[in-house]
Amino acid sequence: MSEIINIIIVDDHAIFRDGLKSLLSQVSNFHILGEAKTGKDFLDILKNTNPDIILMDISMPEMDGIEATEKALLKYPNLKIIALSSYSDHIYYYKMIKAGVQGFVLKKSGTEELQEAISKVYNGENYFPQDILKDLIFKLGNTGIDSTSNSVSLSKRETEVLQLICQGFTNKEIADKLHISPKTVDNHRTNLLSKTNTKNSAHLVMFAIKHHLIEI
Repeated sequence: MSEIINIIIVDDHAIFRDGLKSLLSQVSNFHILGEAKTGKDFLDILKNTNPDIILMDISMPEMDGIEATEKALLKYPNLKIIALSSYSDHIYYYKMIKAGVQGFVLKKSGTEELQEAISKVYNGENYFPQDILKDLIFKLGNTGIDSTSNSVSLSKRETEVLQLICQGFTNKEIADKLHISPKTVDNHRTNLLSKTNTKNSAHLVMFAIKHHLIEI
């Protein structure tokens, strides 16, 4: 039997929360631990609960999903947050990824995609639909986001690993290509996140492209 995954839904629309609960109830190992209509309510709920997954809306009154994510992860760095969005504006995506979310699910998504996203993030992976990432990466060069100069010094091997991460290869695939161990690749990935002050692979990829650390 699969492990029970405890979920908190954060969205200011009660009808949407109800619909999402209905979808999630179709999956036997998903359990709704709580729900909140604002970022502030969510932070209060966190004081007395221990969720596995947070489904976080972006646009909410009082405190939006970006601020709520930043504050939650500052206090509870091991939280796993998936952003819920109906936006097509890449700026919101970038800010949520920069805040530290591990995945994105569009509100129009069905049960199958939602289940895949929750399962992947629960198991320590990221879930960012490729069409969103490609569109976001393409548009980064045309915005002022993070436009300040960043001086990052990478070794030749770190640059090689970063290039392959940006091409979407897994640790094992990178290890095979560079003839090194997956553990060594993981160490390089950790160092890259530290050097670039990024919080996940998606943020690392966007930082690398924005600051011309690799060629695409």
